[in-house]
Amino acid sequence: MDVKQAGSSLDSLVSSFNTRIAELQELVIARNMYPASSVTDLSAVDATLKAMELQVHDIKDRLREETLAIPKAKKLIEASLRQQKKLQSMAAHVPSQLLGRVTTINQEPSRCPLPETSNQEFGLRSLNLEDEPALLPKEKKGRPSAPLWYITSDELDSLSSYMRGRLTLDKVNAAINDMAAYADANAQLIAAPRKKLSENMLDKALELKEIGSTETVKGKHFFLETDVKGPSLKLDNTGKAILTVLRHLGRISETRIGHQRVIILSKPQ
Repeated sequence: MDVKQAGSSLDSLVSSFNTRIAELQELVIARNMYPASSVTDLSAVDATLKAMELQVHDIKDRLREETLAIPKAKKLIEASLRQQKKLQSMAAHVPSQLLGRVTTINQEPSRCPLPETSNQEFGLRSLNLEDEPALLPKEKKGRPSAPLWYITSDELDSLSSYMRGRLTLDKVNAAINDMAAYADANAQLIAAPRKKLSENMLDKALELKEIGSTETVKGKHFFLETDVKGPSLKLDNTGKAILTVLRHLGRISETRIGHQRVIILSKPQ
């Protein structure tokens, strides 16, 4: 059986060789039949073949470049997917209706009063200003705003059901907006020149300044329990539950200084 296969392969090789010889003979005859035009025709064929070889070379170069670019493209896709997940996570953890934080940083006291309609429009009502019509000056340049350390759905779900109650992620994070606004308002009041403040406002500013200079509070953003006036955080059962949750999650800490209950914004660990 092996001898037959070898003979068949040899016959096939001989047949292929004979066919190639016949083709060469036909080409020689064709060249001799048309000696004048054969050189021109062969030159044209040669030029076409060279052009095709150049194209094939360019194609190979392009394929090589594309092959080398594939790992880079894969890394870029992976980085894009990671970034997409981060953005989706951020979007899921931010309140659905992020309340505006109204401050008087860009207001000129002599020309920009604090109209009630403007405060209500952004969801803030007097905060810690105690309905005082006096105006706060510009906040000192470079003074950082109070941080917004929102909680995540995983953090809320990690709490026991009795602590979480009926609280939602939006409610808790909206309260965090309020707390940051209270702290910003207190920081502006502390930084305000005395001549710009009314007597009532001056008394509170001095008290806040004294509280802010204590070892426990110094250098931190804080507000008083008496500052809590909504719109999202109030001293009702829901508000107290929110404060309990935020203490448990490390977003706030509390201390008592004099007759005031001071709530300090804390960075989550």
